[in-house]
Amino acid sequence: MTKPRSLDPEERKFWDTWLRAQRLLTRELERDLQRRSGISQAEFSVLVTLWQAAGREMRVGELSESLDWDKSRVAHQLTRMEKRGFVKRSQFGAHGRRAGIGLTVEGHSAVHSAMLVHADNIRRHFFDSLTPEEAAVIRAWSEQVVDRIELCSETAGDGAAH
Repeated sequence: MTKPRSLDPEERKFWDTWLRAQRLLTRELERDLQRRSGISQAEFSVLVTLWQAAGREMRVGELSESLDWDKSRVAHQLTRMEKRGFVKRSQFGAHGRRAGIGLTVEGHSAVHSAMLVHADNIRRHFFDSLTPEEAAVIRAWSEQVVDRIELCSETAGDGAAH
C-alpha cells in the first residue's frame, strides 16, 4: 500500500468545488422533481426500477439489491408508496412463494411523467452547460472512476460492484 499524500491547495479547492457542485445538482434535481411531479427522489428511484423490470414487477429482495438499500428501508418505502397507490404487493415466482411488488396504473402514470420532468431537469442543470467535448471528457473520467472503484472493491474481496 502506498503512503497517504495530502492535497495541495489547488487540489483541495477543486475537490471542494466538485463536491459542492454535486450536492447542489442533486438538491436541485430532487427539489424540482418533488415540486413538478409530486414525488420524492426515493419514490422516483423505486418507480423507475420497477418500470424497467420485466412485467413492471420484481421480488422485493431484488428491488432492495437493485437500489442498494437495506430491506427495512425498502419495506418502509413500499408501505408509503402502497398507501399512495403507486405500487401493489403480489405473489412472485412460479408458485407465488416470494413477495413481489409491482406498479399500479397510478404508479405507471407517475413514473412516466416524472421521467420526463427529471430528464428535462438533467438537461437544464447539467447537459445544456456542457460542450460536446466537455461532456466526452466528463464521461470518460466517470467511466474510469467507476471501473477503478469496482476493481478495487472486487480485489478487496467484498465482491460488490456498485
